[in-house]
Parts: sequence; C-alpha cells; structure tokens
Amino acid sequence: MGASDPEVAPWARGGAAGMAGAGAGAGARGGAAAGGEARARDPPPAHRAHPRHPRPAAQPSARRMDGAPGGLGSGDSAPTTEALFVALGAGVTALSHPLLYVKLLIQVGHEPMPPTLGTNVLGRKVLYLPSFFTYAKYIVQVDGKIGLFRGLSPRLMSNALSTVTRGSMKKVFPPDEMEQVSNKDDMKTSLRKVVKETSYEMMMQCVSRMLAHPLHVISMRCMVQFVGREAKYSGVLSSIGKIFKEEGLLGFFVGLIPHLLGDVVFLWGCNLLAHFINAYLVDDSVSDSPGGLGNDQNPGSQFSQALAIRSYTKFVMGIAVSMLTYPFLLVGDLMAVNNYLASPPSSSAFPPAQGQLFRGSSLLFRRVSSGSCFALE
Repeated sequence: MGASDPEVAPWARGGAAGMAGAGAGAGARGGAAAGGEARARDPPPAHRAHPRHPRPAAQPSARRMDGAPGGLGSGDSAPTTEALFVALGAGVTALSHPLLYVKLLIQVGHEPMPPTLGTNVLGRKVLYLPSFFTYAKYIVQVDGKIGLFRGLSPRLMSNALSTVTRGSMKKVFPPDEMEQVSNKDDMKTSLRKVVKETSYEMMMQCVSRMLAHPLHVISMRCMVQFVGREAKYSGVLSSIGKIFKEEGLLGFFVGLIPHLLGDVVFLWGCNLLAHFINAYLVDDSVSDSPGGLGNDQNPGSQFSQALAIRSYTKFVMGIAVSMLTYPFLLVGDLMAVNNYLASPPSSSAFPPAQGQLFRGSSLLFRRVSSGSCFALE
C-alpha cells in the first residue's frame, strides 16, 4: 500500500523522520545510537501487514460499495446513474428514430414509390420495394432532414418514463439475489430460479409499458401524419388534449394489449429457451485448454468457454423470439393509428393476404408478395 494510505502513512512518515533525525545526530551519538533511535521509531510488529491478515483498510471500501454514504452504491450516486441511463437511452432513441419511422410507414402500407425489378440469389426475376435508404431519401425530399425525426419528442419522453419507472420499481421492490443457473442444478431448482427471475422482469416490463403507452400512441400518430400531410397531432400537450376530448381516457391505451402480449411471450420464450440451453446443453467442465482455466483445478476462473457460450445464448434467443413476436408489435401499432387519419395510406399493394403479419420486419430486401397487384404475372 502507498504512503498515502491512512493505515500506512502515520508510521511510515514517523519512520522516515526517525531515520532522518538519526542521520543528523550521528556525529554526536554515533552509529549505534542512531540505529537504536531509528528502531525505536519503527512501528511495532503488530502494526505490520501480515500475509494472512489483511489490513482493515479494505473493509470500509467494501461497506461503501454496499451503499454507505459517499460510496458507489450510495443514494447520492443513484440519481446520477439513473440520469446517465436516461441520457444514453435518449441518444440511442434519437439515432434509431429514422429507422422506426420508416418501419411504421411501411407497416401502415404507405408505398409512395413503385417497386424495381431485380434478381434473387437463384437468378430469378423478382420485384423489390424501396429499401430503408431509398425510403429515407424520399422523406428528406418531402420534409427535409428534420422530417426524419417527426414524432421524436413524445418517443423520447416515453422511453425516459419507462427507464425511470423501472428504476423506481427496483427501489420499491428490490429483487432478491438471483442464483446462477447451471447444469449441476436439478430440473426443479433451476426452473424455479428462471421462473422467479422472469416473473420479476415481466412485472417491471408490464408496468413500464402501461405508463409509457400513451406517449407511444402520440408518437405513432405524429409520424403517420406523413401519409396524408395532416397536422392534427403536433405537440405533446395539444395531442393529449385532443385524444382525451375525442376518445376519452381509453384512447391513450389503444393497442396496449397486443404490445403487452408480445412482451410477455418474448420474456418467457427467451428466458426459458436460454435456460434449457445453458443448463442442459452447455457443459461446465469445458475449458479453453486442457488443465487450464475454467476446469476443476481453477473453479473460480471466469474465462471458461461455458461462460462465454452462456453470455451469447440469451442474445441469440432474443433475436429468434423477437421474430416470432413481431406480429404482436405490428397489430399494436396499427391499432394505435387506425381510423385516425383523414387520408388513408396508399396501401393498394398490400391487400389482405397471407404473409402480411410480418410487414415491415425487413427494411433492406423487401420482396413484393405474390398477393400484391405489383406481382409479376
């Protein structure tokens, strides 16, 4: 430990002063007296650090991590951490807003540009609708670059409210310590852990979704006004007044049920699939090298292949399950904007037909469906 440590500095400074004093008086008292004075100023052996008995200086820092005043987990730093998450979420939301804006216009069936002829991987001629980049250029031509961020303000408020709600719920209902699931647990124990964790996540997600959904509805309606060039929903406060006056309180929760169902199915499907793969298909004894890190010789190692595989399992399962739950998102968004526009979208290319439950899920290679009037004969 350095000389600035509170446990070391007093006797270290005393020892240094003693040796300096002994050197200054060496001519009068001799080398033996100087050595004796220096030893007298040295700290007693009881104060020295022992390899088996660490200094008590490590204990205050551990308590500060647990939430004592001035620590990382204290109440003073909690608002700062929450504000940091809100700021990061706002940045991600602003950057991804043009992507979701184009997706919504595709979901409602607004196709202002004709498809182009192309070939697929097999060399067959197919018709492709404009991709995200072509659609975004069209929006810039009509509304300018600022037009790509139509409806961003209520969406930022919605995401911020959701983040604050989840943080507040964690304080009011703190989660119990979740034990890590491994293939060493029996089926009943490991499944109980996953059910407990997923139930807690579902509660937070449903509550935050219900509170933020009114702002989500306002954001959807602001964006979809691009279709008919309306200006009915402009600001957040004015939109709240119009929705409440025309539709009542229930107007703020149009399309909520499909979104809730999609969230619940996504959470349970993703967590259960990841659990069964991690607990029963990933072997904990797998290590990076024979006799190396991550085996029984070093059980505390964090560099085993099993941990690396588990870190990606939930991510991959999330992508797979999100594709299956996309129809819930599509139906919820359409319910939020349906019958609230003066001009219907130019959706003649999308009559009611099979395959439309995933409309808008692809933004790059958008092949015209066989039921479309644009389809090749």
